[in-house]
Amino acid sequence: MSTPASPAPHSVADANPDAYRPLVPARLCRNDAGVPYSPDYDDIYHTAAGALGQARHVFLAGNGLPRRWQQLESFTIVETGFGIGLNFLATWAAWRDDPAACRRLHFVSLEKHPFSAADLGELHAAHPELADLAAELRAQWPLLTPGVHRLHFAGGRVSLTLFFGDAQSLLPQLRLAADAFYLDGFAPAKNPDLWSPFVFRGLARCAAAGATLATWSVAAGVREGLQAVGFVSDKAPGFGGKRDMLQGQYRGPGVRRTVMPGKRILVIGGGFAGTSTAHRLAERGYQVTLLDQAEGPGCGASGNRVGVLRPLPSLDDNRLSRLTRSAFLYTRRHLLALSAAGLPVRWGASGVLHLARDKTHEATQRQVAETFAAPELFRYVDAAEASRLIGWPVSVGGWHFPGGGWGMPPSLCQANLQAHPAIEQRYGQRVEKLQAGADGWAAYAADGTLLAEADQVVLANAADARRLGGCDWLPLRSARGQATLVPETATPPLDMVVCRLGYVTPALDGLRVCGASFLAGDEDPQPRLEEQQDNLAKLNFILPGFAKDLAAADLGSRVGFRPISPDRLPMLGPLPENTAPATGARLQTLPRRPGLWLASGFGARGFVWSAWAGEFLASQIAGDPLPLEGDLADALDPARFLLKPVKAARFNDRE
Repeated sequence: MSTPASPAPHSVADANPDAYRPLVPARLCRNDAGVPYSPDYDDIYHTAAGALGQARHVFLAGNGLPRRWQQLESFTIVETGFGIGLNFLATWAAWRDDPAACRRLHFVSLEKHPFSAADLGELHAAHPELADLAAELRAQWPLLTPGVHRLHFAGGRVSLTLFFGDAQSLLPQLRLAADAFYLDGFAPAKNPDLWSPFVFRGLARCAAAGATLATWSVAAGVREGLQAVGFVSDKAPGFGGKRDMLQGQYRGPGVRRTVMPGKRILVIGGGFAGTSTAHRLAERGYQVTLLDQAEGPGCGASGNRVGVLRPLPSLDDNRLSRLTRSAFLYTRRHLLALSAAGLPVRWGASGVLHLARDKTHEATQRQVAETFAAPELFRYVDAAEASRLIGWPVSVGGWHFPGGGWGMPPSLCQANLQAHPAIEQRYGQRVEKLQAGADGWAAYAADGTLLAEADQVVLANAADARRLGGCDWLPLRSARGQATLVPETATPPLDMVVCRLGYVTPALDGLRVCGASFLAGDEDPQPRLEEQQDNLAKLNFILPGFAKDLAAADLGSRVGFRPISPDRLPMLGPLPENTAPATGARLQTLPRRPGLWLASGFGARGFVWSAWAGEFLASQIAGDPLPLEGDLADALDPARFLLKPVKAARFNDRE
């Protein structure tokens, strides 16, 4: 069960979405009967008669499960209060044991005060019949940071999406169509905010037609509140010593799960965006064909020798901060899963040190770290500790990301594709024209040869997506980036990624990487000596004296072109029709081009965005619950630039 959501100063609608609210973890306590108990809210997490019995009787049977999910493609459950996770584990076990279960199960749960993985381990020990599933859950348990965390189980067929934070703020942000609800907060008398009219309206806003709900509470205020928003409920026999429970059904029009027809998808582009999207779609059972004009995956912007993996915090926890945090954590879990499967992804959790630009910036970094209070994600270290961490003297401190690291982008692209051998890969094929027809889309070469046909197309071919998508209005540009390759033997030892208006990496196969330039609109592919010199200057700014004996003309380099957007956020979603929007139009009402999707604009953070962006786009295509808040989904919609056109001058010359 969840602890209550604190009321906003005026109203939830007026709350600042960018105000950072650190999570306060739950405390592991028990009452005299040994039942898990919250001293902050003076209530127990489950009945003394048995948590699993309550989960199966009240929430599963109360929602007609497993019968209602049988023979379906997917089924979505929303829970108001994850608590110790037994409702999820009981549901997962019932799904696993049901031979007629839906192909994909989505479990979405809100929790303001999550337990630590260690505390969950102690709590789960009382339920040995779920030991294997509970161990898998704890192995993926996310860092206790606000936002959305998506975990995958059972080969991707079971997804757990955890919304950590205030339920009243998060419920309006859900983008999904719920088939069933588990209402499992603390008692209404102890936890009134989680049983408020605002929460009930939030449930109705994401309920599919005919959605059911169940809860152990039969309080009159609960029944009346649910009825006011369209749920018809009745009492049913309760569990254990409780005489009654509540079952209900939504009688309103309901949210429709929007899924484009057809399972054949053409992905154009074999870099981060294309291979990640192909991976996530293949796991959902789509028939994916991937085309790229290069000779193999990860040869364009994703062909850089090394990428850096870390989020970008900010004092106000702005959109970029929230998104890079979710993306960093998801991509890191993806890398761990690929490695565990024995796939050839090359990466290392070396940690990342982000040094301050100057003393003023250092003070800001200290303040941000103190505000976030999430040392497992990042912490402030002073100059002395920073010097010890990297083994080189520096004069400023900064942020240390212990879970950050480096990765070899082409290896991630290759591993994404090798994870699903059914993905058809075709290289050395440039798509000159896309044409929509009655049966979907056709891709043609310059000589008119038909290259591929599909029901839907994902444009993941960097800035060239403007040409193929016929969307000249889209402010998607290329930024030239030249990185410098430094022989490991020419520099002192360094085992951690270090950033400071540039970056330098640990050595990989005898070379470390530093740089890089970032020149919007420059399409010259030739290496330049002046950019090599600038990169060495950056390296000596990061680590004074580290590269004092290096000559720029003697070093290797690589030039790549990153697709960038003016607001530094990716473009992920359906492309709109190329028509001027009506006055007062909103993103949700803009007409879209059926079956044409965009995945681009990753900029200098392609490695961070990679896996998470693929999951987000695949969720949209499949009509699954989105793995992020609704306001952030809108911030990534390519159509945002159709509603608010931007000038080229707004492009940054550096990331």
